[in-house]
Amino acid sequence: MLDLFPHIEPYEYGLLEVDNIHKIYWEKSGNKKGIPVLVLHGGPGAGGNIYLRRFFDPKYYNIIIFDQRGAGRSMPSACIDNNTTQDLILDIEKLRIFFKINKWIVFGGSWGSSLSLAYSQEYPDNVLSIVLRGIFLCRKKEVAWFLHGIKNIFPEYWNRFNSFLPQEERKELLLSYYKRLINTDPKINGEAAVSWARYEANCSTLLPNASVSEEFINIQMALSLARLEAHYFMNNLFLEEDQLLNNINNIINIKGYIVQGRYDVICPPESAYDLANVWPNSTLKIIEQAGHSSLEVPIQKALLETMNIIKKNS
Repeated sequence: MLDLFPHIEPYEYGLLEVDNIHKIYWEKSGNKKGIPVLVLHGGPGAGGNIYLRRFFDPKYYNIIIFDQRGAGRSMPSACIDNNTTQDLILDIEKLRIFFKINKWIVFGGSWGSSLSLAYSQEYPDNVLSIVLRGIFLCRKKEVAWFLHGIKNIFPEYWNRFNSFLPQEERKELLLSYYKRLINTDPKINGEAAVSWARYEANCSTLLPNASVSEEFINIQMALSLARLEAHYFMNNLFLEEDQLLNNINNIINIKGYIVQGRYDVICPPESAYDLANVWPNSTLKIIEQAGHSSLEVPIQKALLETMNIIKKNS
């Protein structure tokens, strides 16, 4: 059985000023002269966890991770000003130019899969291949599922998420959370953030996983995750409906690898099937004993196998 590679430290890291508000944290680890792989974290707002380095053979890959605007170690934290999908796409391209990289592998899960597709469709000439996990296509029905549909699978977690709000605010669940999350009072936004993040964490794995829950309810991460997700959801993730499917011809010649948990409740498998059906140059691997989180061992194994396949075929 494949295991995650041992923990490594970055050989280089820093902050890149991308506009008059935001500085994004970036890091490089592994082989300086290796095949570059760009890792796009989820959320929006989750930040680039250090364990993401461990999916890649450090002797072969030049591993590039960055925290998207408002997330992780980027500054200012949880900031929604000048924070759109288009801004993030431009940030990725600024990083590529800054690093003087010609082409790279793009690797992303959950919202990271959305951003991977959006970036690759905008700059296909700069992409070697695309590795995706837990597909989210940013459609209205997917957002509605997250906000309401999950109650069919996890009614107790959804009820806690819904009941956090006063009775009179529950008819507009997203708007009510959004107003609290952008409130400047730390008590108001903090409590709403933890409620949102705990709901997402509890629904992310096939079986209860304390390490996922602990990571998500860290107050800084909870606020950036919840505030940015609500901000993006309020704005239809700054994409046209079905844009990521309609623009698939832009990446028709790029090889895609899709890893999807069968019991992914956050991003159900329907979206992975929809993507694979319009992208003939992709392969879809359904992981039977897994949910959404990349911390689940079957998901980790599938991603490690995928990166090994790419290494052998390079």
